[in-house]
Amino acid sequence: MKIGLASTDAEIAACYPVIRELRPHLPEETFIARVRSQQQYGYLLAYRQEMGMPVAAAGFRMGQSLSWGRYLYVDDLVTLSTHRSQGHGAALLSWLESFAVEHNCEQLHLGSGFQRKDAHRFYEREGFASVAYHFHKVLVP
Repeated sequence: MKIGLASTDAEIAACYPVIRELRPHLPEETFIARVRSQQQYGYLLAYRQEMGMPVAAAGFRMGQSLSWGRYLYVDDLVTLSTHRSQGHGAALLSWLESFAVEHNCEQLHLGSGFQRKDAHRFYEREGFASVAYHFHKVLVP
């Protein structure tokens, strides 16, 4: 099974059904444009294929901070519900870890909503530790 980066519009579009499971508010007609816009700031979209179709996807970016040094941050990580518990997410996380090491990252980070208990158990099994709360505030211009 292949893991690669979505670089063409067709590859990005093929990832939409996977990402939609995590981000149902994203309209299909704007998905490619949103990914392309985020790519200007370093966003990358990786996917794992089975029989030529994406079954898992991860949107991520690299950065640098005083607290983490050089890091890879996973914004989006999801496997199609029909393909969960088959090793796709673990394979994608392993790929992300290798990608981070190849790009001299010192840490790998991700956030997960409080309600995603199954995901939390998965991340802990994959060696992640819960180390912080993440706060946000919606700003209305």
